[in-house]
Amino acid sequence: MQLIADGFERVYVELEWYSGPRAGLADVDGKPHYFQGLDWDDADEADEYSVWPASDAAVELEREQWAIFARWNERHEAGTVGPETHPGQGGIDARYDELALLLAPYRQAPDNAKLLVGEVRFDAGARYRAEGLDYWFRWRPSR
Repeated sequence: MQLIADGFERVYVELEWYSGPRAGLADVDGKPHYFQGLDWDDADEADEYSVWPASDAAVELEREQWAIFARWNERHEAGTVGPETHPGQGGIDARYDELALLLAPYRQAPDNAKLLVGEVRFDAGARYRAEGLDYWFRWRPSR
């Protein structure tokens, strides 16, 4: 795949999007890391992120929660459910809610998080899929 050849790495989970990826779970140097955007700019350039390693346990839970969302999104795009059924609203899907509580501590950037610049590139696949998203990151040191 050309993205991999160009040094881009997979994004597994999107936790926040606002005019671009703000937070989620992606590979950094081949291993899952959380990322959290430090700045937001509509300019067409790479953004700076705090990144920190995600434990195997956190990755498993994140991917389980993401799969719940991805299945909901398929139904939503098919027109069989409305936005009021989004599992992230709370009280809709008990397991999703449980996972949110379990994952909250992992999603906080530690003091020793690395600063990296993330360049985003999109693939031709579906936006949201159980195995990840349609965008990938290429990371480089900040400054």
